[in-house]
Amino acid sequence: MVVERPGALDVHKAQVTACVRVPREGGGRDQHVVEFKTTVAGLLTLRDWLAAHGVTQVTMEATGVFWKPIWAILEDEFELLLVNARHVKQVPGRKTDVSDAAWLCQLAEAGLLRASFVPPKPIRALRNLTRYRKTQIQERAREANRLHKALEDTGIKLDCVASDILGVSGRAMLEALINGTTDPEVLADLARGRLRAKIPALREALVGRFDRLHAVWIGAILNHIDFLDEQIAGLTEAIGEQIAPFESAVELLCTIPGVQRRTAETIIAEIGPDMAMFPTAKHLASWAGLCPGNDQSAGKRRSGTTRKGSKWLDWALEEAALAATRTNDVYLAAQYARLRPRRGHKKALGAVKHSIIVACWHMLSTG
Repeated sequence: MVVERPGALDVHKAQVTACVRVPREGGGRDQHVVEFKTTVAGLLTLRDWLAAHGVTQVTMEATGVFWKPIWAILEDEFELLLVNARHVKQVPGRKTDVSDAAWLCQLAEAGLLRASFVPPKPIRALRNLTRYRKTQIQERAREANRLHKALEDTGIKLDCVASDILGVSGRAMLEALINGTTDPEVLADLARGRLRAKIPALREALVGRFDRLHAVWIGAILNHIDFLDEQIAGLTEAIGEQIAPFESAVELLCTIPGVQRRTAETIIAEIGPDMAMFPTAKHLASWAGLCPGNDQSAGKRRSGTTRKGSKWLDWALEEAALAATRTNDVYLAAQYARLRPRRGHKKALGAVKHSIIVACWHMLSTG
């Protein structure tokens, strides 16, 4: 026995089944199982029930987002363990909420569970903001693609001449089209800066079939893009305020080739600024899903599949790695150039991502 008074929770949206195992007077163990609602009142009752049984450690499965409010209420009172549901599967055909909670409690009692990484409250709040900002950035990219498709429908080839149709010149031309101006001469004259050198090409590209319904369609796309820009700016401001106590860590990460501020903010939100949870850089790389898996049998080692890490961290590292490979006179670009001919783009980029996360660990560990 490793944990004398363990508790375990089988978590669902509307209810949570709790199991505790405590020493029995005269030897042996008593097991108690009770179901609670997941309202705040129900969770406070759960907290008091666990405390009344003298529980010292509470274990729960990572079931979607349903574990989060329970964690928030219990984290100040108990040692909490969040475990991957795939690691604690029961024998098939014997699954109920009660048996799930009891099985989890028995595993916790024996010390057979490996806890998932859950960052402290400030980092979890930061993570919510950076992840939502990423979804808004992705949605903006999708809207920009819809704009290109809409212009194709009109026959206008503005994107063949202007590299950024949402820049100052491109936006002015689109607004003029929406407001009823279809004369290519007038539209081309709205070009600014270096684009004015392409006015003859613009006159030809701006000939099309832009009707009233196209104006409604493209106008709606542009309005949505403007809204998303405002959302992203607001989220970025809130992220800046939340990450202010960790500004020195952000500045350190920004010294890594390819890592811009937005990427550094995401990395901090995903792994936290304190590397105490990751004893070595290898532990962090493994958690991030940037190390080969372990596959050994009968004394032989076989190629192991890389485990899945945080997709949000992976996206940030991929952006940084791609930027680093395009930077002159840096080790990461040379590493990519050396590996790509014999390993291919994907594996070479994976090696660069691994190097970046290792550099992050060393910088955050040593300051």
